[in-house]
Amino acid sequence: MTATRRLAAILAADVAGYSRLIGADEGATLRALNAVRAELIDPAIAAHNGRLVKTMDDGLLVEFSSVVDALGCATEVQAGLAERNAAASADKRIELRIGINVGDIVVEDGDIFGDGVNVAARLEALAQPGGICVSARVQEDAAGKLDLAFEDIGEQALKNITRPVRVYRVAMALHRRSKITVHRCTDYVGPGSIGRRIQFILDGEQNFQPVTGDDWLCYSVIVEAFWSRRRERQVGPRHATDPRQPQHSHISGRAQ
Repeated sequence: MTATRRLAAILAADVAGYSRLIGADEGATLRALNAVRAELIDPAIAAHNGRLVKTMDDGLLVEFSSVVDALGCATEVQAGLAERNAAASADKRIELRIGINVGDIVVEDGDIFGDGVNVAARLEALAQPGGICVSARVQEDAAGKLDLAFEDIGEQALKNITRPVRVYRVAMALHRRSKITVHRCTDYVGPGSIGRRIQFILDGEQNFQPVTGDDWLCYSVIVEAFWSRRRERQVGPRHATDPRQPQHSHISGRAQ
């Protein structure tokens, strides 16, 4: 088959800690990965008009015609995995590292090759578990089109890439808060579940300032409910306050 060239957005992903997961429980890990692909990854690729090029034991390669679609798919997958992992122990979580680049690729027999693909793979290696790293061109093309924040981590020397590449991290915690806080407020604030669920929110977002509007109101209510539950367990109701948290009004969501 004749090789062709085209411009594409390339998403490369791998499973963080794959060897450790397989070594600990091969059967359970493979079942979990199959479920994640069938229930989350494959539907997200289809919804964002992507083409799954190939899968490896611990990763996959996806082609998109649009940077916006590639980033939309990546953030949807990472937010979905964060939801699934909230109830899982740390040693059993399925976490992806994702890299996205846009560039010229060579297409042959359904596979893709070239510098654009290689850069995406190197960006994936820079990403943290649960995170996304993108090239400067991806960040520029996505600016103003998606409700995402990017952290500039500077020019990086990537293995086997002759030129330095400016790299950005997608601020996934900020994205997750805006997308799932309200969902958790309505679904999980209840007997027997609030401690586990709210702790995930606090752990994942404690370095971000609360947002305004409905998200902030919901965030405020959940945090207050969590600390109220903890106070009741430790010293009884209405007898303790958490010195680390400002007191909030359920009406305005502002610190009093």
